[in-house]
Amino acid sequence: MRAERGKGAPAGVVVVTGSSGRVGSALAAAFDAAGWVVRGVDRVPGCWTSAIADLRDRRVRRTALQSADVLVHAAALHAPHVGRLTDEEFRAVNVGVTAELLNDAARLDVRRVLYISSTSVYGHALVPTDRAVWVDEQLTPLPRDIYDETKLAAEDLVDAGSVSSVTLRIARCFPEPLPVLARHLLHRAVDLADVATAGVLAVTHSTVTGRFNISGPHPFHREDCLALHRDAGAVLARRAPDVFEAFRDRGWPVPDRLDRVYDSTAASNAFGYRPVRGVRQLLRDAADGLSA
Repeated sequence: MRAERGKGAPAGVVVVTGSSGRVGSALAAAFDAAGWVVRGVDRVPGCWTSAIADLRDRRVRRTALQSADVLVHAAALHAPHVGRLTDEEFRAVNVGVTAELLNDAARLDVRRVLYISSTSVYGHALVPTDRAVWVDEQLTPLPRDIYDETKLAAEDLVDAGSVSSVTLRIARCFPEPLPVLARHLLHRAVDLADVATAGVLAVTHSTVTGRFNISGPHPFHREDCLALHRDAGAVLARRAPDVFEAFRDRGWPVPDRLDRVYDSTAASNAFGYRPVRGVRQLLRDAADGLSA
């Protein structure tokens, strides 16, 4: 946690769980940059983690949340843990800890909760039939594994809690080879910097509640779904010819079919989320020799 801060009163105290993880650390850094005092909690060390501890311990939760204004709950077991850990462990961590944190937050007068979920909760609903699936918040989640089930159950707890809350369903945002990442950024991924920006926006727009997809920016429109399932390359050439040509110039395969497109319009309308680090920025960074 940064020891000193510039002039002016801090925006408040934010507790970030999972602060040593990829998403949690990015959120912690963004809140610090926005003027918040950050308390990070994780089971492993990290530059934003001030308490190395297990959130299943009540004393850890209470100490972290004492006098806090906001709880950002990013700690969880994730999809790679499926099959390696028991379903009971998933429920204990992803659901049980969330329930206890919400109870403690309410008792200690925390005024806002941001829950970090995943677009993975849509599960089987992401499988296309005759067209790409347009994934907005109206799509009914159909969990396919214990990870999806427990993240969705935690979302329900957050939504039903007494503390003002907002849930962000984060699209794919982990390191991948450039051609793979570029393809995913076309329709189903998000840059970590955009995720961090979304988190700060969602907290500071204090009257906004509900669940929101965080992805993009993507070049496609809802009316493209049928064509994307048949000839995604032709749609890309029409919607983003510069991106199409950049793929060809680099020898990256242009997708012939896309199964889904994530839509973050609701987050844009509700709290001003405007993703900027999409596939075009990736291509610019690659041209400049910068790593993704």
